Parts: sequence; C-alpha cells; structure tokens
Amino acid sequence: MSGTPWTEHLILAPVLLPLLAGAALILVNEARHGLKFSINLGCNLLLLAAALALFWRADQELWPGTMGVYLAANWMAPFGIALVADRLAALMLVLTAVLSLAVLIFSWQGWSRIGVHFHSLFLFLLMGINGAFLTHDLFNLFVFFEVMLAASYGLVLHGYNVTRIRASLQYIAINLVASLLFLIGIALIYASTGTLNMADLGPRVAALAPADLPLLQTGALILALAFLTKGAMWPLGFWLPTTYAAASPPVAAMLVLMTKVGIYAIIRIWPLAFGAGPLAGFALEGLFWGGLATLLFGSVGMLASQEAGRMAGYGAIISSGTLMAIVGANQPALLTVGFYYLLGSTLATAAFLLLAGLIERIRTPGSALLALTMEAFAIEEKPEEPVGVGIPAALAFLGLAFAGCALVITGLPPLSGFVAKFSLFHTLLDSSAEVTRETWLFMGLILASGLTGVIALMRFGVRTFWASGNLQAPSLQHSEALPISFLLSLCIAMTLFASPLLAFLERTSEDLARPGTYVEQVLSSPVRPGPAGGPP
Repeated sequence: MSGTPWTEHLILAPVLLPLLAGAALILVNEARHGLKFSINLGCNLLLLAAALALFWRADQELWPGTMGVYLAANWMAPFGIALVADRLAALMLVLTAVLSLAVLIFSWQGWSRIGVHFHSLFLFLLMGINGAFLTHDLFNLFVFFEVMLAASYGLVLHGYNVTRIRASLQYIAINLVASLLFLIGIALIYASTGTLNMADLGPRVAALAPADLPLLQTGALILALAFLTKGAMWPLGFWLPTTYAAASPPVAAMLVLMTKVGIYAIIRIWPLAFGAGPLAGFALEGLFWGGLATLLFGSVGMLASQEAGRMAGYGAIISSGTLMAIVGANQPALLTVGFYYLLGSTLATAAFLLLAGLIERIRTPGSALLALTMEAFAIEEKPEEPVGVGIPAALAFLGLAFAGCALVITGLPPLSGFVAKFSLFHTLLDSSAEVTRETWLFMGLILASGLTGVIALMRFGVRTFWASGNLQAPSLQHSEALPISFLLSLCIAMTLFASPLLAFLERTSEDLARPGTYVEQVLSSPVRPGPAGGPP
C-alpha cells in the first residue's frame, strides 16, 4: 500500500506495536528485568503518542468524514478488513494508553518480577484491546477479543496462589462460554445477512425479507449475551468481584477497562445495524432494564462487601449497569454524559484497585479482626489522655488517595463523579420528553448506589485508618505512588476542564447518531494504486 498516506498507516500502530514488542520480549531472558521493562515502557509511550495523534486528527476532522479508514491488504470494504479511527475509537485508545502506562509503572518494582512473561502478556492484552476498538468487522472483533482474553488468562494467574487459581478457573470457564456464544452469534448474523462488515450490516438488515428477521434477531441476541457477559451485566457478571479480589492489583486495574470493551462493542454495532429499518432500536429496552438490575445488584453487593477488591469489583458492576441503562435509553444527550462517566469511573476504580494493594500492607489479620470485633460489640476505645500523633507521609498519601477514589466512585462533590451524576440528572430532567416512572427509577437507583458506596467505603476507611489501632507506616516506592496520583490527577483535570471535554463527547455522540455518514465513509474508501500507478 505504497500510495497510502502515513497518517492512515498510523491507525495500524496501536495493534502492530504491542504485537511486535510482545513477541520480541518472549525471546529476552526473564533475568533481564530492566531491559524488558524498558522495551515495554517505550512501547507504551509510543502507543500513547499514536493514540493522541489519532485523537487529534479525528477531532480536528483532518480525515474525510471525521474518521480515518485503513484497508488492510488494500482490499475495499466490505470484502477486506477495515480498521476505523473515529472520535470514539480514538478516545478509548487514549484511555487504554493512559491506564496501561500507569499500571506498567506501578508493576515495575514488584508485580512484573514475580512470574514469567508478564511483559509479553501485558502487550498482547493491549493489542487485543486496541484491536477491538479499531476493527470494523465482527469476525475480527472476535479475534481481537480472543487475543485479549488469552492474555488476560495468563495475567490473572500471574503470581499465582490457591485463591488466584480458583478464581482464574472460574474466570476462564465463563469467558470460554461467552466466546462460544460470540462465535455462534456472528455465524447466525452472517447466515442471515451475508456480511460481517459493520458498515455493510445496516443496509443489509434494512433490506432483509421478513422471513429472515428471526434468524438475525436470534444471532444479535446471542451476540449481545456474549458482550454483556464480558460487560458484567446481572446475572452474567457474578464472576467479576471474585476475580477482581483474587487478581494482582495491576491486573485487576486492567480488568476494569476490559469490562468496558463489551459495552463499547454494543455502542459501536447497534446504531449501525439497528439504527433504522424494521429492527430500529432492537433490544435496547431490555438493555435498559438489564442495566437497572445490574445497578441494583452492584449496590447491594458493595454494601455487603468487606474487602477492597470486592468493593472495587461491585463498583465496576455499578459503573457497567449505569452505562447499560444509558445506552438502552437511546438518547444522544445521555450518551454524552455516559462517556464522561465511563472515563471517570474507569480511572478512579483502577486507581482504587492499585491503592488496595498498598493498603493491605498496613492491615494485619489481627488488626482487621480487632476492628470487626469492636464494631460488632460497640466497643469504644478510650485512651488515657489525648496525645497528638504525627501522621507519616506514606499513611497521609494512602488516606488522601483513598478519599479521592471514594469521592469519584460514589459521585460526591467536587470531583468528576459528581459532575457526571449531576449532568446525568440534568439531562434526564431537562429532556423534551415527559419524565417517566422509568426515569425516576433510574435516578433513584443511581442515588441509592452512591449512598451504599459511601457507607461501604466509609466503613472500610474507618476500619483501615482509624479502628485498626496504632498503624505502622508502610514502605512505598515512588513507582507505586506516582501512578495512583496520576490517575486521580486526571479525575481532577476532568472536573476542571469538564466543559471542553463534554463538548468533545457531544461531538462523539452526534457522530454515532449519524450512522449513514459512517457507512458511506467506510464503504466508499478507495483502494490505493500500486507502485507504478496501476492497480495494486
């Protein structure tokens, strides 16, 4: 494809870079930790630069139709594989690059050294996630999902122990079933429409004979079931809290992003396939009610949890439920707020999971048991005289970081979680349509989830930083504290620059509301001439 501009080749970088770097690191001896980390870090920095470049080009409309289309092997869509970088894909690539960079630095001194092939698996995971955000073909979406999941199987087992092995077996079994459903769903869709290209799917669905619609609906429902299993919809997400609690902190932080990939797939596919025609809005009402059920399940689970990992897992389920209900409501204005909420909740939950690994260093089994006993029997600790005690810097950092995570996760002011929920309520009540009982129920569940989150996290904070007695300040590495500070700083930046960010997200949701432009741009992208100016 010698005639292709370099900016279109840039679309391939988020997939090609981690593939090549991960494969090269397999050959490097595990004893050379510094070299493996340096290569991984360099690849992540390049991925961040490529994601920012794609983000800039998509938002500035430097490509025709606000999106770049890369035709792999120079085959015109829908016959060839197409990678598409629009505003939404570029945004998710930036989020992935930022989170992976923070997680990698956090893992530098400890977690990356306790097992084999951590860096290769980490890079293959990034390849699968980035490919899922860029691909425009259902079968290749399945391939990238499998690459992502295969890498996550090894990472969940990283630094294995009995608890981790038990949780990983459940995680692997559930995701293998979901992958089988995924494959069955795309097979049925192909059988009914004759295509797997997302842009080609909409016109084919609109032209289907009534007799072929049931087969398509069955395939779409099975495909949605696979996505929602990975997106942790109730009752399909029962595996998530156990896996989050058992996985190592950096792996659990990446799982937060993986949970959003299934929801992203629905946001990407449904407007294209079911934006118009006889199946317009197909199954979105069911997604809305499923999101509400997931929101309720996550709230109850968080209130019942005692461990930080399980609370973070249920927090991720609450986030997924909220996003599903927003997508199911099928309103572009709500989707704008939903994207803002997705960014903040992903960053804060990931930071909390990294923080949980550090907090465990100050929580001994004896102090945890003492805190629970004092709470159960209402024992008040009364010191002989009030004596001020200095707070070591490490404990102060853990306490402040915990407070920051709690504010964003529960939606309390003044950070991005509050901005997201306030904007969501404003959009729901300011809608031109009549405010229905479903709207009030949605808002009530969001308020209830915030309240249960406040109770659960406050209880955990009191037990950890106050009721545990005379705490010993843990030893923290700068490489552990900086990533958490970075992620929380991004949540603060989201609050300070909420207006321009929401304006960008509004443009993103408007693009999704115009699937015809997307279809035309992908299907009309020309192949490039060969070196002599003739056909390739």
